[in-house]
Amino acid sequence: MSTGGGVWKALQRGIAIQCEVVQLFVKNNMQWFGKPHSPDDLALYANELASQKLAAVFGHTGYLINLGAPASENRDKSIKSLVQEINLATDLGISFLVLHPGAHLGTGEAAAIKQIGAGLDEVFQATKVSPVRIALENTAGQGTCLGHKIKHLAEIYQQVKRPERLGVCLDTAHFFEAGYDLRTPKGWHAAIGEVDELIGLDQILAFHLNDSKTDLGSRVDRHEGIGQGKIGREAFRHIVNDVRFRDLPGCLETPKSADLHEDVENLALLRSLVNEPH
Repeated sequence: MSTGGGVWKALQRGIAIQCEVVQLFVKNNMQWFGKPHSPDDLALYANELASQKLAAVFGHTGYLINLGAPASENRDKSIKSLVQEINLATDLGISFLVLHPGAHLGTGEAAAIKQIGAGLDEVFQATKVSPVRIALENTAGQGTCLGHKIKHLAEIYQQVKRPERLGVCLDTAHFFEAGYDLRTPKGWHAAIGEVDELIGLDQILAFHLNDSKTDLGSRVDRHEGIGQGKIGREAFRHIVNDVRFRDLPGCLETPKSADLHEDVENLALLRSLVNEPH
């Protein structure tokens, strides 16, 4: 949900269309740095949160951040930007921020994973009093982006000194675009099995439920409305009914217009696929 007009507005927008979960940006997602939220904004946000209409709220980091880059001004800015975002999330009481691991920009996967680990160590040291975790997101693997293999996320866990500050957010479109075929229960369980084996299911904090405009293994990150893309409606039936994740938040990152009617339709479709627990 957009935070246009104030961070609390994201919660209002979500509640207005009967969301149970809201994901938001803690600052402008296309700028390195933002202003701290005013006490008035924080109070309005706290009031919305206290309405008990939302089961979960979590954040997504800005798109400029790239901890996988080689030593450069942009990498330094990435670290400072992520530190600020964690501090903003702390002020809002948000428990985790979803982060794309980063891109190697030609240095190779191994070098980038070391950079990401070192960058996260620096960020966690600078925010050591914060409880906010970083949820590493699996990616489509576009360009030189890391995270299209679950082993990349596992290797980042192995690099950092404080792995308890990490978690995982799994994106269905990214899984599919990276070559994991979720369209059958067998394919879904194989993908989740890899997460279980390499990282552990207890590290999954959230899901992004998106269909894909692009084909299996395309390595091109383009989201589509549920049932309107290459993954297809039926795949989401076994995804949303996986009892292991019944209590975890899932959110849409699908294309939408200002009136949010697409979100309403996608939510209704996903909810229609959920089997009522016996």
